[in-house]
Amino acid sequence: MALIRNSKLRPRILIVGGGSVGLLAAQHLLKNLGRGEATVTVVDPNPYMTYQPFLPEVAGGNIEPRHAVVPLRRNLKGAEVITGAVTRIDHAAKFVVVEPEGDEPFELDYDQIVLAAGSVARTLPIPGVAEEAIGLKRIEEAVALRDHVLNRIGEASLMENDEQRRRALTFVFVGGGFAGIEALAELEDLARSAVGQYETLTEADLRFVLVEAMGRVMPEVGEAQARWVVDHLRERGIDVYLETFLQDCTDKHCKLSNGEEFDADTIVWSAGVKANPVLVDSDLPIDERGRVTVRADLRVEGEEGVVDGAWAAGDNAAVPDLSGGGVGGFCVPNAQHAVRQAPVLAANLLAALRGETEFQQYFHKTIGSVAGLGPYKGVSQMGNFEARGLLAWLMHRGYHGYAIPTVDRKARVFGNWALNLVFGRDSMPLKDLDVPRKAFVEAAHSKPAPKKEPAKA
Repeated sequence: MALIRNSKLRPRILIVGGGSVGLLAAQHLLKNLGRGEATVTVVDPNPYMTYQPFLPEVAGGNIEPRHAVVPLRRNLKGAEVITGAVTRIDHAAKFVVVEPEGDEPFELDYDQIVLAAGSVARTLPIPGVAEEAIGLKRIEEAVALRDHVLNRIGEASLMENDEQRRRALTFVFVGGGFAGIEALAELEDLARSAVGQYETLTEADLRFVLVEAMGRVMPEVGEAQARWVVDHLRERGIDVYLETFLQDCTDKHCKLSNGEEFDADTIVWSAGVKANPVLVDSDLPIDERGRVTVRADLRVEGEEGVVDGAWAAGDNAAVPDLSGGGVGGFCVPNAQHAVRQAPVLAANLLAALRGETEFQQYFHKTIGSVAGLGPYKGVSQMGNFEARGLLAWLMHRGYHGYAIPTVDRKARVFGNWALNLVFGRDSMPLKDLDVPRKAFVEAAHSKPAPKKEPAKA
């Protein structure tokens, strides 16, 4: 295993993860570091940061996939960007193991480490989930889900078997948080639009099902707003099952805790997140939920006190919520906190690097929540102010259009929305993205046309 060591004249700040925290922290460091003061290294399995609040709109066909991601190298000029997965962290010896895709792993030394690895889908040991379901945490999942839904509609339009058609046109979403509700609403709207293009299908052929274990949806908004969302979804013909569990989905045969059973070709899992498991294989302190424990100044802290040279923020960190509004006393894992924690972390890391002992405390009182439920439909809550319908939808788009990093991506996203207002949502699916060589292989193995005998005079 190769070992890449630091230059002793130039300490390395290693950022594990290129999401919201990693990208923004690196930008603030690069902007404020002195010439030759330190090397900033960002390691992530992807060469881009994904703006996750836009995944439902990508799945719904409102935003082009590449416009919802921010390229790291282009926006981190002066940094060392490594595309690979960190598989082990040894903070005592100050090195990590990096595994590039398709290449040999290597060890990378550092002086300061920033844990910004984010979160992954939190799954449960339900039979069939790992084999049949799809998440919505990555841009690739959003693209695949959009094309899958549209392709199933196209295939169902030619099916004569009623049972097969019902299965193809049944779409199940497990989890009633923001991500699940937004994805469900966007895709249901997309599906209804697509069905109108087929003479053999009607909107009544579609079945969308939401399965939520709690007695309400969207805990980020008040009870009245949550009830309105459920009523709104049911008015659209969506089956909403509260206090209900998915017990089994082996071979895409869904069994619910309320006794109902049915087949569904599409099962979307969005029932929560957990800290990136990279932290498990490390000697840094983590809590019972797998998050690295930190102080309000975003320094990692264990039972024996502050861990020198280690910082963390975002979904993979248990950041104290000094506003008092966080669940269990900690900041909830969302983009609103991540984009605000990043500059505080960068400022404090720079202070430590320069020998200072005074650090900023992260404090942010949530400004509220906004969610899109398909074009011209939304729900939002800003303190005591509640909005529904068109106004909430405009607030959702305005906030997230502003919040996505870089002017380039803001312009592209607003451009997508403007074009959709004029020409409507693009409901054209792409086929065989997971097997792009399919047509070439079929052509290569096809039999040559038989030779024709020359015509006789």
